Amino acid sequence: MNESGNGAGAGLAPGAVEERLRAALAARADSVGPAELRPLRPPAGAVRSRRVALRRVVVGVSALAAVAALVFFAVRGGPAHPAEPARSPRPTTGTPSPVPSAVTPSSAEPSPSALQP
Repeated sequence: MNESGNGAGAGLAPGAVEERLRAALAARADSVGPAELRPLRPPAGAVRSRRVALRRVVVGVSALAAVAALVFFAVRGGPAHPAEPARSPRPTTGTPSPVPSAVTPSSAEPSPSALQP
C-alpha cells in the first residue's frame, strides 16, 4: 500500500486518475481510423467441417468401390464349375484289403477267411 492508503496513486486524488485514464482512452480511440482497420472476414469454421466431412465421404465411397471391383473380378475370373478330384496315374485293380480288427483271435488255427497260399 502507499501513503494514501487507497492505492490510487502517489498524491493523486481518485478523480484525477479516472480523468487521466479517460483522456488516454479517448486519445487512443481518436487515433484509429478506417485505414488502420482490416476488412471483415466471414467465419470459416463451418466450411472446414464440411470439407472434412466431404473428404471422408469421398474416401469411404472410393474404398467401397475398390473392394466391390476386387470381389467382382475375383469371382468372375474363377472357374465356372468346381474341378474334379485328382485321379491316380495307375488304375487300381484287385480287391480292397480287409480292415484289421481290434480283436485278436484266441485260437491258433487260421481263420477260414484268411488267404491261403
